[in-house]
Amino acid sequence: MKKHIYIYSPSGAVRDKAAFRRGVKRLQALGHEVETDEAALASHQRFAGDDATRLAAIDRAAASGADVAMISRGGYGLSRILPGIPYKRVAKAIEKGTQFVGLSDFTAFQLAVLAQSGAVTWAGPSLCEGFGVSDQADAADGHGAGHHGGPDEIMEACFEDMVQGQGEGTGWRQHKEREADIAVAGAFHARRLGDSANFKVDDGVLWGGNLAVLCSLLGTPFFPGVKDGILFLEDVAEHPYRIERMLTQLLHAGVLAQQKAIMLGQFTGYKLVPHDKGFKLQTVINWLRSQLKVPVLTNLPFGHVPTKVLLPVGQACDLVVQGRDALLLWGHAHAH
Repeated sequence: MKKHIYIYSPSGAVRDKAAFRRGVKRLQALGHEVETDEAALASHQRFAGDDATRLAAIDRAAASGADVAMISRGGYGLSRILPGIPYKRVAKAIEKGTQFVGLSDFTAFQLAVLAQSGAVTWAGPSLCEGFGVSDQADAADGHGAGHHGGPDEIMEACFEDMVQGQGEGTGWRQHKEREADIAVAGAFHARRLGDSANFKVDDGVLWGGNLAVLCSLLGTPFFPGVKDGILFLEDVAEHPYRIERMLTQLLHAGVLAQQKAIMLGQFTGYKLVPHDKGFKLQTVINWLRSQLKVPVLTNLPFGHVPTKVLLPVGQACDLVVQGRDALLLWGHAHAH
């Protein structure tokens, strides 16, 4: 079914115009009507236009009546304009059926909308990185961030499910962990991976996104005070020690202990160095589990990677875990 997709740029300037054009053509090839905002390719310093230009673009996206409002790209820029976003108009647009979609810097918008209005947005692709990727395959960067040419089929299928109102949930398999890792990951986690590896979370509000952006909102009116929620996190180009530092901030702020579950997505684009002497991402995960009684899941297919699912931020979800297999369900409460 043909849908109206509105492309706008609330964050960084679009530098890769070819990717932008490819993305528009691919969405059109899927049968959708694509409308691009008048300032979608604007540029001011590193931003897609000055602050007023980008706020006006958000306003136009909310007024577009589109089925989907998708950002062109992330980068940086939303945090500084959060006080000026027309939250009531955005929430009204969502109520009328517009799905706001994006990731990375878009986390700031999503969490602010959740904090200010409680409305649901979608963590998913942006135009350029999701649909505008080259048809040429890239080599993986060592952390699984290469792509095989063209949009990822799973991402595209999940996007179509969301657009058509058919998405009901997502499932994945967590990383297999060594006994040595389990041994240092805390008694609760060791128990969970033993005989009682199965558990379920009912009606936890799904929230989260990019870890660095989420941490930058702590202590502001734009940080949602979600308790008993399901928190998902991802990041790119952050060394594991920086990831740990940000997780420590959330831990000491009491945010992590208030959740029913924490789901770690993909953390990519960093390089370990000899000075680490064995300190790696799994070290951080082990440490985090040793600090919490909350279950910490791994390998959620979401982040700065080609293969990613779409996640309804602010939606009540069920989470079912059996051993390494995890299933996140939101279809029982889907608005469509």
